[in-house]
Amino acid sequence: MAVILLTRFHFHVALWWDARLLPLRVGRRPLSAVLALASSRSYPKYHNLPLAYILKHVRRALRRPLLMRDRTCLREGLLAFRFMTAAGYRPELHFGIDRTSLPGSALRAHCWIVCDGEMVLNPPRSDVVPIFVHKS
Repeated sequence: MAVILLTRFHFHVALWWDARLLPLRVGRRPLSAVLALASSRSYPKYHNLPLAYILKHVRRALRRPLLMRDRTCLREGLLAFRFMTAAGYRPELHFGIDRTSLPGSALRAHCWIVCDGEMVLNPPRSDVVPIFVHKS
């Protein structure tokens, strides 16, 4: 029981810290640099944390953003991908373009998480065309 509590404590501290630093780390960097942020290289393993627990707390940690308000799916996707990977899951971070924004001057994009063939975070609308998948 103490191991589970300690694991959850470490998870919450790391999640809180990463949620606060993510806007500063992402900025306006290119996608390749942003995807490098999704790796979980320095985290302890969270093998005993259920997927639903991780997703619930990622959403909670990001519910009132000060920065990156217009990129909710990217914030959630990057953090969820990072912590799901650290927990031993094999998530896929999918990116797509909203086809209704193509004729306009500003493209709208979306990202979502798929794990074991099931969409688990930010499912896209039907007018989003998938263009890229990032795997761990």
